[in-house]
Amino acid sequence: MFVFAVALTLNFLDRQLLTLLATPIKRDLGLSDTQFSVLVGFMFVLFYLGVGIPISRLVDRGPRKWIIGAGIFFWSLMTAVCGLAGNFWQLALARMGVGVGESCNGPATYSMTADMMPRAQLGRAISIINIGIVAGTGLAMLVGGWLIVWLTRVGVVDVPLLGAMKPWQMTFLVVGLPGIIWAGVLVATVPEPPRTGRTEVPSFAEVLAYLYRWRAAFLPMVIAVGVKSMLSFGTTVWAPSFFERRFGWAPGTPGISLGLLALVVLPLGLWLGGWLGDRLVKAGRDDAYMRVVLWASCGVLPFAILFPLMPTPGLALAMLGGSLFCASVGGGPANAAIQVVTPSRMRGTVSALYIAVFNLIGYGLGPWMVARLTDGLFQDESRLPASLAITAAVLGPLGLLFSALALRPYAAAARHAEGL
Repeated sequence: MFVFAVALTLNFLDRQLLTLLATPIKRDLGLSDTQFSVLVGFMFVLFYLGVGIPISRLVDRGPRKWIIGAGIFFWSLMTAVCGLAGNFWQLALARMGVGVGESCNGPATYSMTADMMPRAQLGRAISIINIGIVAGTGLAMLVGGWLIVWLTRVGVVDVPLLGAMKPWQMTFLVVGLPGIIWAGVLVATVPEPPRTGRTEVPSFAEVLAYLYRWRAAFLPMVIAVGVKSMLSFGTTVWAPSFFERRFGWAPGTPGISLGLLALVVLPLGLWLGGWLGDRLVKAGRDDAYMRVVLWASCGVLPFAILFPLMPTPGLALAMLGGSLFCASVGGGPANAAIQVVTPSRMRGTVSALYIAVFNLIGYGLGPWMVARLTDGLFQDESRLPASLAITAAVLGPLGLLFSALALRPYAAAARHAEGL
């Protein structure tokens, strides 16, 4: 669990770092908010989707830890390559490469975890792993913020063989290198668990047939998590720019406050969500994990709407902390819910489909929606707070609705899967 958590830390550190560097990248490459949102979201998920499904078929057949190790190595290398970009398309291609590498991680990690842990402990186990997401998000802000402030003071650095590199380029280069080492650590230390359930690997058509059979459970569940991820990613991607534009903070400065906030509230939320989910399972609730997702959705809504409307940085950070905490409560149970209703030999493929939707809807559309409101509706970068508030007011109730719709059919699917 620890090794998986560190891998996810590096995953989200490399993924989220771009958001902290929005101001210098936009300035140096001459980008609009919408173009930047495409780099953050769609360019990342485009190849994530393209290679995620084929890789997931390997996950259901082959040695999963080697797939994870190869993915860590490649996405870390491509993160460093982001620092060599000199225009929009060079950075876009590097972001695609990051997406390719990261598409290996989620399906294999969750599939291995579900085979390692009994059902009544799965929520906590996945929540522990998801602390890596928290750490990655927080460290992207904290370490990235510190690096960009320090490197800005240093100025342009002349790197042998690479030439003159600006502070934001050096940040990518420094942050991308540790993952290459961790890829070897994971392959050397993590055992490959025996698979549970049927031994033969279902065809892709069989997986789709299973999803269609239980569509009443899977469809609202995936839509609920996708909409919630739109709100979460839309908020976190633009949070540094919000504090810079609304309160005049210097580039990199918001990262330190946001990183510390994330590192405090998100682990608490993940622990609480995993504990609640496992407690409900032991109490005999078939809808246990999905019910925690519903409770978390209720908590996110008021905080997410109020955050960008606050008149002071302190109040804004407090509201953002409440939103992040409630969102993290549902993080572990949402992933556990997918594993519970999916047979072992289908988990790699189903997880890949789930993560693909999660990333396409959440990471692709979430930041883009906020940017389109700012560039299209308001045509004024200073109106970013209004864009964030509108996004929360629209997406929050939708996530709540689909979480509620998923409860009953999810319970039926969980009862069925328990006998497989």
